[in-house]
Amino acid sequence: MTSTSTPPGLARFNTLEEHAARTALHEACASTAWARRLLAARPYATVEDLYAASDAATAELTAPDLDEAMAGHPPIGRPKPGDPTSAREQRGMAGASDELKAEMLELNLAYQERFGHVFLICATGRTGEQMRDAVKERIGNTPEREREIVRTELGKINRIRLARLVEED
Repeated sequence: MTSTSTPPGLARFNTLEEHAARTALHEACASTAWARRLLAARPYATVEDLYAASDAATAELTAPDLDEAMAGHPPIGRPKPGDPTSAREQRGMAGASDELKAEMLELNLAYQERFGHVFLICATGRTGEQMRDAVKERIGNTPEREREIVRTELGKINRIRLARLVEED
């Protein structure tokens, strides 16, 4: 059962000029390869088709593509100044105690030293304590296991950001 009408936000995305669509996708995910795959598959009949394309593109990211995607994410607890997306997604750290913020900074640095990249987690809806517990749990992973968790978390983040992109009018 497919709907005969495309949701307005998705229709707008489908008809964006390529440069504008690429820019919008880059704001969702910093991977050039991911954006290129999503652009190439336009137009999308449904939002689920867009999500499926995103999931497939995320699954196929090479190690350098994944690095490029992660480079677009600030450390947890330190959203980029003037970046409402990071601030909104990391809202769980906004009201955290100074102690928790300091602990998160230490954990972020230890994680980055161990794995060579930012700690990536789908922070939407998580408390500061939940994010701290996740980094503590994941820091013991093998680099290979952690890359797959990062890929999964990136996929969740991409879906949330795409939803905002096609739902906004």
